[in-house]
Amino acid sequence: MSGRKTYFTVDDMPDIVPLFPLTGALLLPRGQMPLNIFEPRYLDMVDAALKSDRIIGMIQPETGQADETNTISLSRIGCAGRITQFADTGDGRYIISLTGLCRFKLVEEVPSLQKFRQGRIDSSSFADDFKEGLGEREVDRADMIRTLKAYVKAEDLDINWAEVNTAPTEALVNALAMMSPFGPREKQALLEAVDLQSRAAILVAITEVELARRDDGRSSPLQ
Repeated sequence: MSGRKTYFTVDDMPDIVPLFPLTGALLLPRGQMPLNIFEPRYLDMVDAALKSDRIIGMIQPETGQADETNTISLSRIGCAGRITQFADTGDGRYIISLTGLCRFKLVEEVPSLQKFRQGRIDSSSFADDFKEGLGEREVDRADMIRTLKAYVKAEDLDINWAEVNTAPTEALVNALAMMSPFGPREKQALLEAVDLQSRAAILVAITEVELARRDDGRSSPLQ
C-alpha cells in the first residue's frame, strides 16, 4: 500500500494497524501529536509503518500502566494517526508527528512475529470523525474559554489569546483536550466523547473539578 494514500472516509481505513500503547496520550482526528521514539520495538513499528501506509494506532493501556512486556490489556477505543513528519536523529531515535485520522474500536489483537503489537480495528462507529468542524455550533465556546482563563490564572500560565480567539472551535477543543494535564481515565473519557459538544463539556467539567480541588487545598488525583 502506498504511503501517499488519502483518507476521506472510514472505508479508506486499514483493517489492521500497529498499536502504540502509551499511557496518558490522547490523539484526536486532525490533531497533531509529536513523539520521540527510542524503544527498539517502536523504532521497528515506525519503520514498518513508513514502508506501508504510515498509520499507527494510538491506544492507552487499560490499567494506565506502562506496556513493558506487550501483554498488558489495552483500552477498547483508540485513534489512528498517520505519520506526517519524520526525522532520524542519528542517535538511535526517531522524531515523528502523527496527524489524527479516525478513532477505532480494537476488535482483537493479531498474532505477529513483529516486536510490536498489532490489532484488527473497526472504525465504522466513527464515520463522523472525517467531517471537519462537525458540531462546532453546539459547543458552548464562551463557557470553555471562561474555564480556560480560570485555569490559566490558577496555574500562572502564559497563553496566546489571539490564537485562542481565532482558532476554529473544533481545533480549539481538540487541542486543549490533547494538551490537558489530566490523567489516563480523563484522557480516555475525552477520546470516547460521542461528539464535539460532549468533549468540550467533559473538558470543562474536568477542569472545574480540578480548580475546585485546588481551592479546597486538596491534591489532584488526575495526574
